[in-house]
Amino acid sequence: MSDCVRYCYQVRYQFSYQIPIRWLQSVWSIRTWRLRWIFIPMFLKPSYPEVLYQLGFDAMSEGDYVDTIAYYRALQGRFPFSAAARQSQLDTIYIYYKSGDNALAINSAENFESENPTHPRVDYAIYIRALSYFDAEPGWLESRFNVDLNIRPPKDTLLSYSAFEELIRRFPNSIYATDSRNRMIYLRNRLASYEKIIADYYFERGAYLGAINRGNYLIQHYPGAPVIRDTLILIRDSYQSLGLSLQANNISRIIASNNL
Repeated sequence: MSDCVRYCYQVRYQFSYQIPIRWLQSVWSIRTWRLRWIFIPMFLKPSYPEVLYQLGFDAMSEGDYVDTIAYYRALQGRFPFSAAARQSQLDTIYIYYKSGDNALAINSAENFESENPTHPRVDYAIYIRALSYFDAEPGWLESRFNVDLNIRPPKDTLLSYSAFEELIRRFPNSIYATDSRNRMIYLRNRLASYEKIIADYYFERGAYLGAINRGNYLIQHYPGAPVIRDTLILIRDSYQSLGLSLQANNISRIIASNNL
């Protein structure tokens, strides 16, 4: 995973403890969740949100995501408006994404964006949301049977593309902008390939007007995709099949003039 995804690990809070951390950890080691919620808030003053954050951060560093989430929930419930609580929200987004729970990662990212619209790390939340929708690699079943991903309905692919596009539009200078642009190229090509398959389907069944409309949609929304030339040829052939020689010749000139 890229360093930018691991942004949350770069932030540490510096403070002095006035509560015995060992005692607090021993309380948290109680495996009865109800007892945890009773004891923890009793011994935390309003000036100590960083205590819970540090405990959660240490658990996250050790890969103990279950306890990390529990610490962060206590932090967000006890000190919801603290800087530590906001940072714990960003950490939580990362934890869900890292654990492969994309639905919770997306939900947590959307909550953070809506609750903290002016936070300087909103771009991070959008980036993780886009990555959670991103389905670049086929699953083991698809790999086993060599399934062509281009024939699948876009579903999350379009949502991922839109999220990356939003990030670049709102935060063009973000540290995640370059990676987002690269991923958008891949997603654009996949979306264009899917549109081309639909246009081919229409053409093969004699629905030439539908093939033309689908091809024009592809060219308009996904310029630069590798399937552009094949799409123009399909549109030209559709015009010829409809007996519209003038339009077919215009498409041929476009292909020739652009060296496609």
